[in-house]
This record gives sequence, C-alpha cells and structure tokens, in this order.
Amino acid sequence: MKNNTFGKRLKELRLEKGLSQRELGKVFNVCNQTISFWEIGSREPDLDTLVEIASYFNLSVNQLLEE
Repeated sequence: MKNNTFGKRLKELRLEKGLSQRELGKVFNVCNQTISFWEIGSREPDLDTLVEIASYFNLSVNQLLEE
C-alpha cells in the first residue's frame, strides 16, 4: 500500500456513499483522524480492519487495493 492506492480508493468510496470521515470512523470504531491518516497514506489499517472495510463496501480486499 506504499503508493497509497488504498487511501485514494477509500476516499473515493467514502465520498460515493456521502459519508464524512467522522461517520466512516464510527462504522469501524476509529476516530476521524485515523480515517484521514489512512486516506493520505501516513498510516494503514491492520489486516482485520482492512477485511472489514472491504466487506463494508461489498468488495474483496484485492478490489479495495487495486488501482
């Protein structure tokens, strides 16, 4: 995830659902700053959370990480 494909995709998916970072953070029990860090690529979710995110957006983990 070094090229931040995940972060860009996460932001795109979040905006498509009309969610704020705070609202998405509540879904995954993290603060909005964590969502921001994921989107800009300064942090990455752990594997379990990555699987939860993919499931929430009805995608496979591969689809979530692809450009």
